[in-house]
Amino acid sequence: MRDLSREEILLLLDTADSFRDVSRRDIKKVPTLRGKTVITLFYEPSTRTRVSFEIAAKRLSADTINISAGSSSAAKGETLKDTGKNLESMRPDVIVIRHSMPGAPHMLAGVLDSAIVNAGDGSHEHPTQALLDLFTMREKKETLDGLKVAIVGDIIHSRVARSNIFALKKFDTEVTCCAPPTMLPPRLEELGVKVSHRLEDAVAGKDVIMMLRIQKERGGASSIPSIREYSSLYCLQESHVKEAREKVIIMHPGPLNRGVEISSDVADGPYSVILNQVENGVAVRMAVLYLLSGGEG
Repeated sequence: MRDLSREEILLLLDTADSFRDVSRRDIKKVPTLRGKTVITLFYEPSTRTRVSFEIAAKRLSADTINISAGSSSAAKGETLKDTGKNLESMRPDVIVIRHSMPGAPHMLAGVLDSAIVNAGDGSHEHPTQALLDLFTMREKKETLDGLKVAIVGDIIHSRVARSNIFALKKFDTEVTCCAPPTMLPPRLEELGVKVSHRLEDAVAGKDVIMMLRIQKERGGASSIPSIREYSSLYCLQESHVKEAREKVIIMHPGPLNRGVEISSDVADGPYSVILNQVENGVAVRMAVLYLLSGGEG
């Protein structure tokens, strides 16, 4: 997201908007990418991202192949580069990759001719998640300019937070990041965001509140004394939501840890757009696959 312009982001969002109704038809398929091949290559667990990419490809009529690291030759010691080279020899059009190493998709893009989609690389970025988040914000608020957004949680380990900050700062938005000091990257203000350590202050007057889980797999739990103490200070409750703007929307990229970063009353409440995010992820990923496969916006 750091390298995309405002115009490119809007092109992706507008293209996704044109695909959204496909998922609501009785026959959820268009022939747009018939004859194209999409490979999803996941070295980390995933539910929403992996399934939505597969559904997106199939609704565009592309042939899809799904590979997980545990069932691939990576388990036998094959390098990522060699895996990519071998897959490309079978002439896929798009390879969607999730990897624990920051920069892995960028490396593959430098050595392969196939289009590469970053489905999350370590703590670096998760660009399609940011796009679906922006799509959801624009859907609910009609514009991205002028929004006040709070991002709360394990910021330092979150690729979702990083991609959303890069994306939102292409627009006239005010972004506040909130977390314990140990969960905030140094010099975060240099990205043009505000920093807060109090949840009550961070969400006050906001149009959008985005909650993030503790990234235990990246050492997030070691940044706090205990989960119990964290939840007592940073779990979003109805009392916090009342301090936000009247039509605030509550977001979360999933998976939820109920009672840790968000209460069930809020996650399932009237301001939650969490399931809208999941639905919109299919349309956004359809747009990404379409444009990378030679489609024109």
